[in-house]
Amino acid sequence: MFSRFTRAIVRPPARNFANGLTTVDLGLPDIDRALQQHAAYCAALVRNGCELFTLAADDRFPDSTFVEDTALILPNEGAILTRPGAASRAGEVDAIRDSVTQFFPPELPRILPNGTLDAGDVCDAGRHFFIGISHRTNADGARQLTEWLSTHGCTASTVDIREVLGILHLKSGVCALDEDRLIVIDALASHAAFRDYDLVRVPAGEEYAANCVRVNDVIFVADGYPNTHALLRSLGYTLEIIDMSEYSKMDGGLSCLSLRF
Repeated sequence: MFSRFTRAIVRPPARNFANGLTTVDLGLPDIDRALQQHAAYCAALVRNGCELFTLAADDRFPDSTFVEDTALILPNEGAILTRPGAASRAGEVDAIRDSVTQFFPPELPRILPNGTLDAGDVCDAGRHFFIGISHRTNADGARQLTEWLSTHGCTASTVDIREVLGILHLKSGVCALDEDRLIVIDALASHAAFRDYDLVRVPAGEEYAANCVRVNDVIFVADGYPNTHALLRSLGYTLEIIDMSEYSKMDGGLSCLSLRF
């Protein structure tokens, strides 16, 4: 059974959002539209049972709206701070620490050098976690996280995505809809780590929609992907459809914009 989320930490994008990191060439984001989209995302979280803890925009870190990368939280159990693989994002972890320690002991464990870990590379399916080995998360970071997860009775396996075109983080290409069902892009569907799962393949041309988020009884999914929407509805899911156009320009997806617990 998936955890029920009752809280979410969010941070709106700063005015210099367009100065952040990106691997795609989709144009510069419109900050005013990005703020509107962020507000709609936050409203959807509240609508589906989450109390929001909203941090101030932080123009020291243009990528800081992507709060998910800075920590991994097991609801009602514990949290670990990450060590992002991009040097320009290192300060984001200290900026998020005080928010997380409102709910967990102040001496939080963290990923240590020489490990790197972006939590966008961590996909949980119940008590099992898939950890992406990417250009942001290395094997040592994955090992440290696996050891920490094991202390909470969780298991983990790794998925190397460094040669998979078009995705920055693991959750750009696979997300859990249920404990035993994943939505996945074709490029990842044959990976051995997923062989025991019911796989829902994203329709061709709608790969961005793979970054769904299960929030209690609904699935958050990006706007503009009607075939994926129809497929999910045919499987019995209720959807929250959210415009993510400005975040897609900065390699961001729905999961990136909140820490849910």
